[in-house]
Amino acid sequence: MGTSKHPSLLVLVLVLVIPATTAVGVNYGTLGDNLPPPSEVAHFLKTRTIIDRIRIFDVNTDIIKAFANTGILVSVTLPNGDIPSLTDPRTARRWVSTNIKPYYPATKIHYICVGTEVLHWGPQTLVDNLVPAMKVLRSALVKEGFDEIKISSPHSLGILLSSDPPSNASFRPGWDVGNLAPMLQFLKETKAGFMVNPYTYFGYSPANANFCLFKPNPGLFDKATGIRYTNQFDQLMDAVYVSMKKLGYPDVEIVVAETGWPSGGDPANVHANPENAAAYISGLMKKVNSGNGTPLMPGRKFETYIFALFNENLKGPSLDEKNFGLFRPDFTQVYNVGIMHAPQDPSLSPADAPANAPSSSSGPWDDAPFFNRTTPFTGSPKQSPPASNTTANANVRDSSLGTTTTNAVLAVRLASIILSVMALFL
Repeated sequence: MGTSKHPSLLVLVLVLVIPATTAVGVNYGTLGDNLPPPSEVAHFLKTRTIIDRIRIFDVNTDIIKAFANTGILVSVTLPNGDIPSLTDPRTARRWVSTNIKPYYPATKIHYICVGTEVLHWGPQTLVDNLVPAMKVLRSALVKEGFDEIKISSPHSLGILLSSDPPSNASFRPGWDVGNLAPMLQFLKETKAGFMVNPYTYFGYSPANANFCLFKPNPGLFDKATGIRYTNQFDQLMDAVYVSMKKLGYPDVEIVVAETGWPSGGDPANVHANPENAAAYISGLMKKVNSGNGTPLMPGRKFETYIFALFNENLKGPSLDEKNFGLFRPDFTQVYNVGIMHAPQDPSLSPADAPANAPSSSSGPWDDAPFFNRTTPFTGSPKQSPPASNTTANANVRDSSLGTTTTNAVLAVRLASIILSVMALFL
């Protein structure tokens, strides 16, 4: 009387009891003079963390080569200034031959991000050439047989005219039809994600702290839909969704290309501290891996990249920008939210990390959240520039401030007990 007579029941029990492996991505910036070499970073992420994908802000070949044969997905970024030249098919083919072909598929290149927050920062020539460059680069990939690599472009939430309430959200006039509609059509045809950078940190105020941090709060009520939003992440994501839907593209997947919270900052920014950073990242991980989606996108999961992997001492001008990392340069955690899946090995955490880590070929602001930048806004669709932060509202949902531990071991033990009990009755 074994369990072999009821294999489907056995599978069901295992599926219900053993949770799926958590997947999480990080933005791997290199604006530091004390960062470890890419080979150590790749080994650390593969052997010590649950991180299964990274996004870099250039096409740093040292990093790309370091992640070969690790199984970790790597998304690279084409610098903003290169966008106009990539509208030429021959230039695009050369770019792919130089930057992708020597490393793929040994390195699992996942996305090519064409620029960073191009609509927000401009200038207009980049804005006008963004979608054409994405299309030409896609054609170059297909001709090389690399059609599994996806093309997208990350956006600041400056693309939104409004996000409060979500039901009233829309993309900014001019960008909506002129740039975002053709981009969404391209993403739909190529089955790629629409990349956005939602930072609740920059919508923070003392009155809405809990709303930004996934903590209990009264919530934000949207009268048009009857939905009470309990965290700002859901609010911002649904605002993006509503804006996409108004253009006719509700079915395009949304990728969270950047989001995070600093563990330290300028004296005036008292909300930049380890406790709040742990609360936000913990709540974020629970949210995106729960499968619950958002009120307007139930059941949807979002590919998500936390900003950032390391604290980077050459970023600025604010201290906040230097302290977005999950880890210090010596691989020790800044705070614990369950990213590690094994005890840290001192041999993988050199206290004196090499100072010769490869530097980014991008500009100093290419991997910084747009809210703290000082570069003037120039890419405008004949509209006023976005405000320095998206509309914030008061209030949020419960999340642990401490560790989000993995439960695989307990789940396996529980499954074993259940199977033993089942065997008695089958």
